[in-house]
Amino acid sequence: MGAANVIPGISGGTIAFILGIYERLIRSIKAFDLKFIKLLCRFRFKEAFSAIDGKFFSTLFLGVAIAIFTLSKVISQLLSSKPILIYSFFFGLILASIPIIARIIKNWTASKIVTACLTALATYFIVGMVPFTTPEAAWFVFLSGALAISTMILPGISGAFVLVLLGKYQFILDAVNQRDFFILGVFSLGMAVGILGFVRILSWLFNKYHDLTVTILTGIVVGSLRKIWPWKEVVRSMTTSRGKVISIEEVNILPGQLNAEVFLALVIMAAGFVLALMFNSSPDEKRLKS
Repeated sequence: MGAANVIPGISGGTIAFILGIYERLIRSIKAFDLKFIKLLCRFRFKEAFSAIDGKFFSTLFLGVAIAIFTLSKVISQLLSSKPILIYSFFFGLILASIPIIARIIKNWTASKIVTACLTALATYFIVGMVPFTTPEAAWFVFLSGALAISTMILPGISGAFVLVLLGKYQFILDAVNQRDFFILGVFSLGMAVGILGFVRILSWLFNKYHDLTVTILTGIVVGSLRKIWPWKEVVRSMTTSRGKVISIEEVNILPGQLNAEVFLALVIMAAGFVLALMFNSSPDEKRLKS
């Protein structure tokens, strides 16, 4: 999940769905509530740890943090030197997640199919939006963290991509690589506030409108494939305040010819697809509703 969240267009929520831990993650985050705070204030740390499924959450959080801090530089370099191979792997991975998410709904009606198609179409256009320049003030870094984490928890919507749209992807990546703990602290605070609020909305939607929510999530994942298609042509780029050039508008293209790189990309794409199916542990609808 940590490695996926570093890459624009890849959602950590999708990886959680593929691994079959999505509903457990939602429940664990939702448990950070007033009851949890009261247990801490009464020094009942063991009960507080158990209330949030602490062993699961702390292990997952540690894995995400380690991946972000150890892989961000490597992935940044690979995205610059071998973007086709990186996106090919994740394209196969996300493609496999579509039937994994869709099969949670036992009865696909015509209305659900139309809803999924409309959601996919809307997502397709959203992920094609051009990023804009935004301030680097602390309040906006906080807001960016809140928005990014809220979308990061959704399968198909990438928090990193939201940062690209907000003009803060390279800014935050630089802060990670340069260990700018002030920026990272403000950003993390925004993430904490954002996810604690959004996860309750998401949990309520699952409980009240389960099938509709999963239908929309399926459409989001389908539409998001536009962003991670491996073969692209840069239409427009920009230079950040730190002197780095990043693309801000791209169009998807087909590979020109079947050469060694294209063949390797297709093999890696297939490997990602198979790996996703192997790791999926068949999410249970009843557990998701809970």
